[in-house]
Amino acid sequence: MPLRLLSPVQLGPYTLANRLVMAPLTRSRATSDGVPTALIAEHYRQRASAGLIVSEATLIQPQGRGTPDTPGLWSDAQVEAWKPAAAAVHDAGGRIFAQLWHVGRQSHPDLQPAGEDPVAPSAIQATGQVRTPSGVTDFAPPRALEADEIPGIVEAYGRAAARALEAGFDGVELHAANGYLIDQFLQDGANIRTDAYGGPLENRSRFLFEALEALVAACGADRVGIRLSPHNIHGGIHDSDPWALHEHVVRGLAGRGLAYLHVIEPRTLPGGRHREGEAANAAIRLRPLFDGPYIAAGGFGRDGAEEILQQGHADMVAFGRHFIANPDLPRRFAEDLPLNPYDRKTFYTPGPVGYTDYPTWDEVQAASA
Repeated sequence: MPLRLLSPVQLGPYTLANRLVMAPLTRSRATSDGVPTALIAEHYRQRASAGLIVSEATLIQPQGRGTPDTPGLWSDAQVEAWKPAAAAVHDAGGRIFAQLWHVGRQSHPDLQPAGEDPVAPSAIQATGQVRTPSGVTDFAPPRALEADEIPGIVEAYGRAAARALEAGFDGVELHAANGYLIDQFLQDGANIRTDAYGGPLENRSRFLFEALEALVAACGADRVGIRLSPHNIHGGIHDSDPWALHEHVVRGLAGRGLAYLHVIEPRTLPGGRHREGEAANAAIRLRPLFDGPYIAAGGFGRDGAEEILQQGHADMVAFGRHFIANPDLPRRFAEDLPLNPYDRKTFYTPGPVGYTDYPTWDEVQAASA
């Protein structure tokens, strides 16, 4: 029986060749000023057989940086450097969306313009550590954004979305997950504001919907997706009622004609990793509330991905580590071929090792002949 995972699917204005999504994967291969390199273009070209590539998280402005050597979309130089990457994917028959990112409190003055404090909805420090140019250190205490600063960040999202289309991306994804700035506004463990951006769900989700509207104005709704992570606790993010929060958000996303909703399953919980074959609970709860394509992510393998599609709980499935190590992942799944193992030690190291040197199946066979 043919895999549903390998069947075409409509996403916005695009007919995708299959239902495999290459998940957004920070790899720290850009320059220190956020300019993508030729290596990045080659990395995405190699993986263009995915139905859709979602780029690594891409900064909307320098204030949003939370790790070294991550790319941006705020300067002309960055736009020009992204063009070969988008063109390489298209030349290989693929589609690519840019994931737009601001880390908020998950940062440090060593990563900020002029050594300033990171910003957040409230002055609550993230838990955990961050990589900086001088080494690994604790997240720094943030300062709370003034209300009159927020429209400028919303505008930065819109400008970055417009620049993404200029660079040749097929659309954009709003990163509202993983404890970053938008997620910090959403969750009451990080947002204790008493103005129009804090308190009830309608207020805490206001920033998300303003940023989303800026992306839609720049790209059109059918070229805009969004990523959420109801189980994520990275950086100490938490909410008193995460399901009520995320169900409220998803209901607000329905009816807008968005390209897709992309939701991370609970493998991000320490000690509660998603195992192959387990039912995905976020998809079961949130998929019925959304009226467009639904992408599930979170530790899936071939069989688990096929199961969630066959059950109707998702329309596409995102893969991260498997796509890192297997540039020809759709073929590997189609022919049920062994997968290359990934090397976690090279996820964020500079250069081609662990980035563009993973072999295709044909290269594996040629090397063993």
